[in-house]
Amino acid sequence: MNLRFSHFALFSCVLLFSCSHKNFEKIDNGIVVNIPQKSELDVNKVKLEVLGDKLIKVSATPEDKFSDRKSLICSSVGENIPFSVEENDSLVSLATSQIKASVNKTTGQVKFYDKEGNPILVENNGGGKEFTPIEVEGKKGYTIRQLFESPVDEAFYGLGQHQSDEFNYKGKNEELYQYNTKVAVPFIVSNKNYGLLWDSYSLSRFGNPEEYSQLYKVFNLYDKKGEKGALTGTYKYKSGDVIERREDSLYYADLKTIKNLPDKYPLYTSTVTYEGDLEALESGNHKFILYYAGYTKLYIDNKLVVPEIWRTAWNPNSYKFNIDMEKGKRASFKIEWIPDGGQSYCALRALSPVAESEQNKQSWWSEMNPQIDYYFVYGKNMDEVISGYRTLTGKAPVMPKWAMGFWQSRERYKTQEELLTNLTEFRKRNIPIDNIVLDWSYWPEDAWGSHEFDKNRFPNPKAMVDSVHSLNANIMISVWPKFYYTTEHYKELDKNGWMYRKAVNDSIRDWIGKGYIGSFYDAYSEGARKMFWGQMKDHLYSLGIDAWWMDASEPDICSNSDIQERKALSGPTALGPSTEYFNTYALMNADAIYKGQRETDNNKRVFLLTRSGFAGLQKYSTATWSGDIATRWEDMKAQISAGLNFAISGIPYWTMDIGGFCVEKRYENGQREYDKTMKENADYKEWRELNTRWYQFGAFCPLYRAHGQFPYREIWNIAPESHPAYKSMVYYTKLRYNMMPYIYSLAGMTYLNDYTIMRPLIMDFTSDSNVNNIGDQYMFGPSLMVCPVYKYEARSRKIYLPEGETWYDFYSGKVVKGGSQNVEAPYERIPLFVRAGAIMPYGPDMQYSTEKPADNITIYVYDGKDGDFTLYEDEAVNYNYEKGNYSTINFKYNSKNKTVTIGERKGKFNGMLNNRKFNIILVSGDKVRPFDLNAKGVNVEYNGKQISVNL
Repeated sequence: MNLRFSHFALFSCVLLFSCSHKNFEKIDNGIVVNIPQKSELDVNKVKLEVLGDKLIKVSATPEDKFSDRKSLICSSVGENIPFSVEENDSLVSLATSQIKASVNKTTGQVKFYDKEGNPILVENNGGGKEFTPIEVEGKKGYTIRQLFESPVDEAFYGLGQHQSDEFNYKGKNEELYQYNTKVAVPFIVSNKNYGLLWDSYSLSRFGNPEEYSQLYKVFNLYDKKGEKGALTGTYKYKSGDVIERREDSLYYADLKTIKNLPDKYPLYTSTVTYEGDLEALESGNHKFILYYAGYTKLYIDNKLVVPEIWRTAWNPNSYKFNIDMEKGKRASFKIEWIPDGGQSYCALRALSPVAESEQNKQSWWSEMNPQIDYYFVYGKNMDEVISGYRTLTGKAPVMPKWAMGFWQSRERYKTQEELLTNLTEFRKRNIPIDNIVLDWSYWPEDAWGSHEFDKNRFPNPKAMVDSVHSLNANIMISVWPKFYYTTEHYKELDKNGWMYRKAVNDSIRDWIGKGYIGSFYDAYSEGARKMFWGQMKDHLYSLGIDAWWMDASEPDICSNSDIQERKALSGPTALGPSTEYFNTYALMNADAIYKGQRETDNNKRVFLLTRSGFAGLQKYSTATWSGDIATRWEDMKAQISAGLNFAISGIPYWTMDIGGFCVEKRYENGQREYDKTMKENADYKEWRELNTRWYQFGAFCPLYRAHGQFPYREIWNIAPESHPAYKSMVYYTKLRYNMMPYIYSLAGMTYLNDYTIMRPLIMDFTSDSNVNNIGDQYMFGPSLMVCPVYKYEARSRKIYLPEGETWYDFYSGKVVKGGSQNVEAPYERIPLFVRAGAIMPYGPDMQYSTEKPADNITIYVYDGKDGDFTLYEDEAVNYNYEKGNYSTINFKYNSKNKTVTIGERKGKFNGMLNNRKFNIILVSGDKVRPFDLNAKGVNVEYNGKQISVNL
């Protein structure tokens, strides 16, 4: 009996010893912690992987082993990063030299700390992980959610580019999917100096994980007669006919649901009203999303909640708003809608109230993943966080210097002659330009995807490209991943199973001519990517094309399809169901061109412009533009916050259609009236001012690019030479070229230091909580504060200059106090301010970016604080900088001694200036110096050796 007990005791000890060691396993780069499950969908394993001193990847699964799916966004990272592991009764922890992460052995909750032990980010109590099984096309996965705690004073930025003019995402909801004007990047940066990269490629949501609901699920609806169960819809037609009906929901959001609109009369000439009462089923803050095309207004409780907004009928947009409502209390409701198109869209949905404490947490949800994967990125400041993001996802190459110049585009130059005539006009007028763009439909009408030119309109494409180059400009051409099924390129791809076939099988016709049938290639296939580039190389790159405009890369196979149809049209992919790989098409498409061109010619820098994007896009030398936005003041304003959030998402090169792409008919009519009478009506007057303000804003974006539909966007087509609009647009274009030493140095910093050019104020003034929600001002590089004007006829605007800093008016050189204030904004000028300590280099007047050597640079130095700036230079067009062939010159200003030290030049490259002159001008409260490139300062001869200059 005692012997048997001894054996039992020994077995129990062995079992206890074994279990204690099975709580976790140390692996080469981290730990795996085993979590006791209460149900099969609870987390079973949590893995922490050390990818850098400040980088940790977290994976969690309910299964017995982790997925082996390869990340599409994470590049190779540091190996053999030292870390230590500790265990106590409740936690397993690992620590690098900079951060610590712990896993609760019972719940799987992960916490992150700085090296002093202060918490940085904490998963929700209990771990905050949810797994719901999903199976698509025979592949199994999980719908996942991860919830984190968030302190009251936290703010979130990033998530890509969205159009609802939201800046700080704390307490807000954003659905992450790709759409024309909307770019999903699942990365946020916190004002607590950390970032979180969510590794999912499927439809995702930040904030509330629930889908917006139809109105009847959130409210009792009453029509205008007071009858319960529906609102009243009234459709008034040009003919005088009226249709009135009950509407139990307002959801005409896609090609499928607009079929539920009355179809007896033309929608284009109608006016529509939806009205009645809403009675909330719960008390609290109700979040609404309005999907609109045409002109739309919305009233609740007889108050105008949504002022008139407009989008072109074929490209709807979303508008979000919140209303506090009381359970059981009815509120009057009305939407006024002018569809403004034969097909148009109007939809309103809402979310039931969520407790503020829950809404303010950090929440991620994705439709289909094999497991939870996310990356924690820590830094001492936001620049370090973004540097960590690029360590994970890839560095941003230095763009070709000409890309920093002006881009002229139009939808579209219809002939070879038209393109060359407009480029020549820039040269005749001495308006600087580096790049001209050939938009879509240069091919024969029935040959989309052939990459051939219509010989009637483009008789000699090679001669056209050569002529562009002889005018010292570059040409970018539009290439879609789209192919008509009759083209040889389609057949080549389809033969290998590399075409999405549903659109062809369903005979979906596009909008060109009689309508043609085609589809998109599968960019998830490596073989397809190589063939796609090969077709471009043989037909386009061989002509000498300089840059690639990768349009419709969401992919937009059939515009305005619902999400389920979009998935069906864009799959299955070579990697799996499109449900799992819904958001990363643009990334894979960029991979095709970047790698293809570099393999073809590694001595010519790649430049891509894409309408969509994803985390890691920057490593493919790819910029994003904000899509087919509208020519509206509210759209212009929305681009500021959209561009800033895109920049802080880690992708540094962004641009927009200056002036907006889709044009209100009143502006078209204003142009036509002016063309006939040479008289400026009220609408055309506004058109000119809108473009003026947009050009002023665009000059201080990473890329400076004008594009849009009729009216044409060349400066002389907007206004005559004597008009203030013309003068202002030319002024800022020339200033952009004067600033080339500054701007190109920022491009160098972006590569060398993982810098961000277009900077929300939160990046440079993180400790000033006043900037947390300022999304309509920004820093352009370290020195310039840019304050766009986005209201018609505004001649002043409210700004905030962070206090504790000395600021200067850019134009007058006068000191400006910090704090909130109204500043002047005359028609021809955008408010610009310079930060004390700034060192701003300016080059000569130029017609293109490499016209003149910067052998005589004027440097403005702004007193009040020590400062430094590094001038970066290289060979401008090739990849020799990757081999170290570039130079830097560091400038340091000592405010106390009023001296500038020009450091010894470091590095060298072919064509480098060995000797040059600097004209240094000090600006201070005592020495007010207006901006003037002809002003005289202290002249310095520089030969590459360090020199100090007394000012």
